[in-house]
Amino acid sequence: MTLQAIKWNREDGKLEILDQTLLPATTSYIQIKGVKDGWNAINKMQVRGAPAIAIVGSLSVAVEILQHPNYEDKKALFQAIKDNMNYLVTARPTAVNMKVAANFFTELTNLLSLSDKLTLSQMKDKFIDNVDNMLMDDIRYNKVIGEYGADEILCNVPEGSSVRVLTHCNTGSLATAGYGTALGVIRSLHKKGRLEHVYCTETRPYNQGARLTAYELVHDKIPATLICDDMVAALMKTKQITAVVVGADRIAENGDTANKIGTYQIAILAKYHDVPFYVAASLTSKDSNMSNGDQIVIEERPEREMTHMNDKRIAAEGITCWNPAFDVTPASLITGIITNFGVSKPSDGSDFVL
Repeated sequence: MTLQAIKWNREDGKLEILDQTLLPATTSYIQIKGVKDGWNAINKMQVRGAPAIAIVGSLSVAVEILQHPNYEDKKALFQAIKDNMNYLVTARPTAVNMKVAANFFTELTNLLSLSDKLTLSQMKDKFIDNVDNMLMDDIRYNKVIGEYGADEILCNVPEGSSVRVLTHCNTGSLATAGYGTALGVIRSLHKKGRLEHVYCTETRPYNQGARLTAYELVHDKIPATLICDDMVAALMKTKQITAVVVGADRIAENGDTANKIGTYQIAILAKYHDVPFYVAASLTSKDSNMSNGDQIVIEERPEREMTHMNDKRIAAEGITCWNPAFDVTPASLITGIITNFGVSKPSDGSDFVL
């Protein structure tokens, strides 16, 4: 059984999330009582991963509606949903999924507010129905991504042989509604009995790989080894890696992909060592408004994430820091992008269509 990072009970309007800042030492859930709590949880990375950010953000709006039900009319409800969704987008701007969700729900509730066939109460129900569907769809899409990705990797190896996979950051149950994207591919390979070993990077400076991916792999009893970020080249040279599989926070129209910082250099190393490099993500991670990766706004995180560990300073006093949370991998370095619709293979960004 995979980990449950999001607990949602529509009947009593209760939303709880696993506080990922405390993992792996402490497994503790915190309650999200409204949109402000949702924004804070996203901003503080108590919930993280592009799909999970959008789901928790949207669910926090549903909680707000259920806990504070007094809206004057449908127009007032629409305005509240629109404002809350736009506010949530500001919590972490690089991941596109929250923006996609905000656009979808704003358009949906605008149409609902204009319909003469729906009451205010029915409009609320329709909105929450769609949020529920978003949660369920993410799990279903992730399992499809896992199957497509596993089949793609296995079709390039001898029949019956097992594979060794490298992944970066966290893309599993803790980053999604469940199962995972890149980690979902790894789970599917393991389920088929074809995964010999998975290597996960520590993913400095926030250590999502060491704290979260390793936690999930141990939980699921998947054969795995943790490596430091600067060991990737040595790993590819000596361990016969079959493929790299990573996630995505935003995919530009040409296939350039934003993901956790460090992904770009892994793609370069994979190219040099002739290791296939795959991106696994739901189609909601695609941003059709961005023609290429140069247009993606990269979030910069606090210096403290680099200078301190467990509240203990590890960097010299007075040193300045640059802490981008993401980098962009050009489409030309990506062997294939695995989505819930299949595998697309950009040879170069100019003609890539997802």
